[in-house]
Amino acid sequence: MLTPRQKENAIELVRTHSKDTGSSPAQVALLSKEIEKLQSHLKKNPKDQHSKRGLLRMVIKRKK
Repeated sequence: MLTPRQKENAIELVRTHSKDTGSSPAQVALLSKEIEKLQSHLKKNPKDQHSKRGLLRMVIKRKK
């Protein structure tokens, strides 16, 4: 889970206006940050199958 500050930093790079949180680029940026965080978790905990399943679902959602 990202902190509100991390979310704001991710959206800040791709926002189109000051209150942009729902546009496609903003959502993809948030998913990418979540995926990066989960990947680092899975490197430390390779047997965590529940998180791996969540990671795969996020990757598929981002791809769509």
